[in-house]
Amino acid sequence: MPLVTAVCRVERLLPDSGTIGVTAIDKRPVEGPVRVRPLGLYADVQADRKHHGGEDQAVYAYADEDAAFFADALGRDVPPGLFGENLRTSGLDVTGAVTGERWHVGDSLVLEVTIPRIPCGTFARRMRVDKWVRRFTEEGRPGAYFRVVRSGPVQAGDGVEVRDRPDHGVTIGELFAGVSAERARAVLDAGRPVAPKVRVLLDKALARG
Repeated sequence: MPLVTAVCRVERLLPDSGTIGVTAIDKRPVEGPVRVRPLGLYADVQADRKHHGGEDQAVYAYADEDAAFFADALGRDVPPGLFGENLRTSGLDVTGAVTGERWHVGDSLVLEVTIPRIPCGTFARRMRVDKWVRRFTEEGRPGAYFRVVRSGPVQAGDGVEVRDRPDHGVTIGELFAGVSAERARAVLDAGRPVAPKVRVLLDKALARG
């Protein structure tokens, strides 16, 4: 069964040479249950709230399988939280998650897949890998953001059940790579509510034609 293998939240704000001056990317695993509300995990924060956080990006999940890929490629450990994720999962194709599908986590938490993670300069400075943003992008393993449909606790070991997957089938990987106009139209024609930041990506695809 797919599982949450680690729950991570900010350990401390770190100095950063970006425009904000600090970063909250330093996430570390925590023990026991953590409450998840519409704006994310209890006691977690975002330093740059213009580009991070908010209801469409309340929770960020990354797969153990993708972390193992990067660990092998980089020749170093990629422990839970290194990429700034809140949840590390096992047995789930996070890149293959369909935007709008819902994850039932543990006994009560319900999350809805929204958009892929877009790598930024803060992420690059944290990794200290040459041309990291480009490399991360080319590998196409971005992880997914979620909005919170129903609040509840989460802890390592919780099972994850994917339910209510939209028929349009447009995945996080497709959105990350640059979804086509045809596929963007498929999402909109499905007649389901679309998260605002997803709509921005879809509108850009339609504009490109």
